[in-house]
Amino acid sequence: MKTLHKRCAGLDVHKKEVVACLRLAIRGKATHEVRRFPTTTLGLLELADWLEQAGCTHVAMEATGIYWKPVWHILEGRFQQILANAAHIKGVPGRKSDMNDAAWTADLLAHGLIRASFVPPQPIQELRDLTLGQEALTREIVQHTQRIRWYREAQTAEARWADGTRRSASALMRLESALPG
Repeated sequence: MKTLHKRCAGLDVHKKEVVACLRLAIRGKATHEVRRFPTTTLGLLELADWLEQAGCTHVAMEATGIYWKPVWHILEGRFQQILANAAHIKGVPGRKSDMNDAAWTADLLAHGLIRASFVPPQPIQELRDLTLGQEALTREIVQHTQRIRWYREAQTAEARWADGTRRSASALMRLESALPG
């Protein structure tokens, strides 16, 4: 199979670490070097420097949850990036561990077998995040408002019931005293 990208990397991004596989095609033979980096800013900058020093041109990573975003932003502008649908990558058999996931992603990228997902420009991403955050806060406010109304109605109904019970008891006592016997 033809190699499209001779110096590329596959990343397997997790919450606390990134497993990176640098794939280099030298004289028709592919070599893989795998390293792990923490997802701290310093760790991601070390990842970017390592890839840059190796002459990496393309980087692919899976879009799982939100963990890919900081990695994407640190690497942005330094490499041609591809955000891949995780189901698309996982649909191809042959992987067994996280190390193999990164290597498998690098191999797929090298041969042009990854369909890129759309990643909007930074200003649109920020606007989208703000909008989603505002929607979540609005839902939360509505939930609390409904809960307060429910408690108020429950207390009012309980007060009516208690008031009605007192009235019924006093009416019953009057009736009993009026009856002969």
